Amino acid sequence: MGNVFGRKSRPSRVTEQDKAILQLKQQRDKLKQYQKRITLQLEKERHLAKQLLKDGRKEKALLLLKKKRYQDQLLDKTENQISNLERMVQDIEFMQIEMKVIEGLKVGNDCLKSMHEIMSIEDVERILDETQESIEYQRQIDELLAGALTQEDEDAVLAELEAITQGDDVALPEVPTEPIPEVPEAAKAEPERREAKNKPDREMLAA
Repeated sequence: MGNVFGRKSRPSRVTEQDKAILQLKQQRDKLKQYQKRITLQLEKERHLAKQLLKDGRKEKALLLLKKKRYQDQLLDKTENQISNLERMVQDIEFMQIEMKVIEGLKVGNDCLKSMHEIMSIEDVERILDETQESIEYQRQIDELLAGALTQEDEDAVLAELEAITQGDDVALPEVPTEPIPEVPEAAKAEPERREAKNKPDREMLAA
């Protein structure tokens, strides 16, 4: 029981603007009901005035039409009041939307400020400088690797690349198609004679 009575009530989500809109709409609905009732009454009085004219009661019909004229004016005023109420409701609802937009902008602005506090301009400049240094370092490495090859090597690499691109193998030296000339018999016997001449000298050295 103590928990029940001691429980705190949750704050209402209904704002003062919501209450004002509700009251304006209620007043508008009442005016519309009044407008509808007057319209039906005017239609009845119009038929009644026609009937009075048929019966020859012109004075009574004239008096009834004067009353109808006055009610027509009231009906016009009621229409203006309904229009004013509806316009006011629309203005308040649009103002609520604008307030929500402003609140959203405020939250976004606070978020940007907190992000700016986390990363300052100096941090951004430092990161950009480090990135530029890394790019420059990589460029120097590329230049060193490119300078390690001679012009002949460069031409060979380009030629091989061209051959691979065209789907062909690198060209090899052509094999000669002319027949190899035969060695004369005298040239073939010359090594044998030199071998026979040198053989006794080797035997003497061996003895």
